[in-house]
Amino acid sequence: MSISRILDKLNFIKECRKYHLGLWQCPSFLFVVMGLVNIIAMLGTYFIARRYDNPEIAVASVAGVSIIIFIVGSSIVKGVEQIARANIAKSEFVSIVSHQLKSPLSGMKWSLELLMGDKIGKLNGKQNSYLESIYEDTSRMVRLVNDLLDVSRIENGEIKLIPQKISLDETVRDVIQELKFFAAANNAKIEFKTENNLPWVFVDPLKIKMVIQNLIDNAIKYSKGNKKIVKVSLSQKGDFLCCRVSDSGVGIPKEEQGRIFDKFFRSDNVMKKQTVGSGLGLYIAKAVVENSGGKIGFTSKKDKGSVFWFTLPVVSEANSK
Repeated sequence: MSISRILDKLNFIKECRKYHLGLWQCPSFLFVVMGLVNIIAMLGTYFIARRYDNPEIAVASVAGVSIIIFIVGSSIVKGVEQIARANIAKSEFVSIVSHQLKSPLSGMKWSLELLMGDKIGKLNGKQNSYLESIYEDTSRMVRLVNDLLDVSRIENGEIKLIPQKISLDETVRDVIQELKFFAAANNAKIEFKTENNLPWVFVDPLKIKMVIQNLIDNAIKYSKGNKKIVKVSLSQKGDFLCCRVSDSGVGIPKEEQGRIFDKFFRSDNVMKKQTVGSGLGLYIAKAVVENSGGKIGFTSKKDKGSVFWFTLPVVSEANSK
């Protein structure tokens, strides 16, 4: 087997191509080279020390190895810097484009709302149908732009949360009410179970509402069968409230579960069921929950369904007044 095939199997070449780096600029490859150099250096120094009593030879061999390690380390630093610059440039590009798109898309949405209303005259059924289709596509683009802006803020460590003391129970009920018609259109039923007298949480209400919307929306879209049941539960676990959303949908293959919260990632199993989606919802949800002091996770089996959950710290009695 050739060296290139061995490296390809170890994913070094794939990683280098992914970041548009040469082999001798790729940190993954250079770390292995540095490890090999260290092993060779230790063995070489050992045999030199045994063979020669002259200390100058040992010092020269150590100095030579140090120079090699310095050169390899310098290449690693340059490769990492190149990847970092590419990531910064990409984030800046996404942020600029998203800001530029947000204003015209919002203007289009408002204009469509005006046309679909009764203030400037009524439309016939066919005209209204076309406008509704355009409005739906425009709304989807607005959501995507907002998601991209959130991703840019998260990557720059600038995620903005405006926490307030809220009832998570009421927030979940509001989301379920808003998604009632969407669930009915997908032949799904949402069941909600909650404990009594749950404590409040101190979080950004809009961001947490978005997290809940994303989890329930996904459960509805990816469920299977003619009568789909999405189960939502809310309970207290010590100093945290736990919200769980379960479905009997397509599930997530085990080999893909480690990437489910990655940016832009969508499972192959999910894409067969629902082609529309950006792969940003769970990435943003994870950032919001963790920046709110909670945790998020899931369990899933392929073709058996998934259970997504997140926790949020409760407001202590001392801070509730």
